[in-house]
Amino acid sequence: MHLRRTAGLAAAGLLTLLGLATPAHAAGVPPTAAGDSRSVSQPVLPPICTTLSAQLAPTNRQFSSADEQNPPDTARIQTALNSCKVSGSSTAAVELTGSGADNAFLSGPLTVGPGVVLLINSGTTLYASLNPADYQVSGGATCGSLSSSSSTGCQALITVDGAGAGVMGIRSASGAQGMIDGRGDLDMYGTSTSWWQLSANAKSAGDKQNNPRMIEVSNTSNVTVYDLDIVNAPLFHIYAEGVNGLTVWGVRIKTPATARNTDGIDPDSSTNVTINQSYIQDGDDGVAIKTNSAAAANITVENSNFYGTHGMSIGSETNYGITNVLFQNNTVNGSDTSGNVSGDNNGIRIKSYPGKGGTVSQVTYDDTCMTGVRHALEFNPAYSSGSGSIPEFTDVVVNGAVAQNSVSGAGSLLDGYNSSNLLGLTLENVSLDATSTSAQYANIGLYNTDISPSGTGVTVTSVSGSGSVPSCTFPAYPGL
Repeated sequence: MHLRRTAGLAAAGLLTLLGLATPAHAAGVPPTAAGDSRSVSQPVLPPICTTLSAQLAPTNRQFSSADEQNPPDTARIQTALNSCKVSGSSTAAVELTGSGADNAFLSGPLTVGPGVVLLINSGTTLYASLNPADYQVSGGATCGSLSSSSSTGCQALITVDGAGAGVMGIRSASGAQGMIDGRGDLDMYGTSTSWWQLSANAKSAGDKQNNPRMIEVSNTSNVTVYDLDIVNAPLFHIYAEGVNGLTVWGVRIKTPATARNTDGIDPDSSTNVTINQSYIQDGDDGVAIKTNSAAAANITVENSNFYGTHGMSIGSETNYGITNVLFQNNTVNGSDTSGNVSGDNNGIRIKSYPGKGGTVSQVTYDDTCMTGVRHALEFNPAYSSGSGSIPEFTDVVVNGAVAQNSVSGAGSLLDGYNSSNLLGLTLENVSLDATSTSAQYANIGLYNTDISPSGTGVTVTSVSGSGSVPSCTFPAYPGL
């Protein structure tokens, strides 16, 4: 195995989860996560305030030079969003739809305000501008360039800015959905470099790429992303920070495993989140639950399928605390639909490091099926080097997990940080075809599990359990 386990400096104490206390439970018995505290059901489409008809038909997903320089649909979509309202309804939608042979919209950044939904009809695609100048943040680093700055110089293609807002697609009887194409694989306007190549260059240079996210939500509530295809993102697909109430349902993300830093869905410092019935393929974490500005809690990821990602992840920023996270009935495939193997091939994953560390508690993984992965289980509190706040992962339960067809050299990492910051883990009904395990500083309970962890500071006990190892099937990624 080649997992990172780097040393860091200890810090005192655990961070308080801003009043999000772990429920009381019997000694030695970890609590089961309940996830999202809302009662979440399948979203419904809102009434339509305005329908805009497409006026473009691309050639190989590209447009005329004049249109690429100045995307023609930005202003008319934004004008419609700004004025959208239906009498007697708290939410209304601007619909983008095809017209004859024209099935495309080409736009720069858009803002979706309170109670408004951007709705894309099946067979219709919203193409993201390739002109970095369209995304430029005033005073920021140059969008479409490399920089050492930790803040991006690009605004997102779609900023959701208000309660009750969203981005949705219309799903046809054949299963087709509205689409957003970020065109991360195509050269930026006026250059011979694509967004993805810029990200690769950033890794080589040790710099940061200034690329736009696809959908960004900040500091609001009750946002929905539904029945939408999001493909070829230049950077993250859906990023939500400081959101109370986020539903992502029926979303299909499809970007190659080779496209660097293209996270699927990142709930950051957010509460009451549900991700359901989605297909996620990208070149970084499929899901990454993190805390850059506040605690995160009450999150459910269920009935979803991952392809070629870095895993179903928590971290690496956990410094404000993460609690009550439920993953259930998910599958993970270590390769994407083109056969590209993930560059950091994990299934179940919690990662952090000193300086970004905090308490991750009450996390449950129920019925996870994995195929072709390298690290079925990775609990890594030394994911990178640093100093300061120490990570601690506790009350983590994996109940029902299967790994099959694991790649050569596969194994799992079960680590706490040190003797004062132990991993608290229970494994029930776990069957891994690669049983090699490295562990340290951990209290691990086992029931009907085929791995035998041992190592420095590791205590293993038998616990009472029930149920059985799940039966696994792995769905193909649906045609878009």
